Amino acid sequence: MNDHTRDPTVGPPISGNPTGWNPETGDWEHATLRRAVIHGVRLYNSGAFHESHDCFESEWYNYGSGSTESKFLHGMVQVAAGAYKHEDFEDDGGMRSLFRTALQYFQNVPNDYYGVDLLDVRTVLTNALTDPTAIEGWQVRLDERRPEATDADFAYAESLEH
Repeated sequence: MNDHTRDPTVGPPISGNPTGWNPETGDWEHATLRRAVIHGVRLYNSGAFHESHDCFESEWYNYGSGSTESKFLHGMVQVAAGAYKHEDFEDDGGMRSLFRTALQYFQNVPNDYYGVDLLDVRTVLTNALTDPTAIEGWQVRLDERRPEATDADFAYAESLEH
């Protein structure tokens, strides 16, 4: 575990045993990655795609190119950016391009990575390539739930800008 990715305030998953969680030690391999996932997913699920993007992007810089962590986070950056293109700019060509790239990054990343149901993410992105409306109203599953943002999530995203 890298010291710079530790955060003792990040709790266990709400359910399941996702990749990244070590039930024997009661720790995340990279707790700051889990923290970014929690905030990023909640913001995405609330339609705050730009803020969600920032959460994933900020954490992405902690990992070396080609690592599973880097590929996952880069893919999630693309997911949030693609949704932003579709929802805010009605740019489905841009959305498709970003989703294709995300799907490439997600190759060989476990299906339950840090609590994100990546199989569902892959399925929805693939469907959105032919039908962009597939992402409308869709929310990312985290720990078998679809959590939405609170003020703390928006505050976290805002703290990344400083």
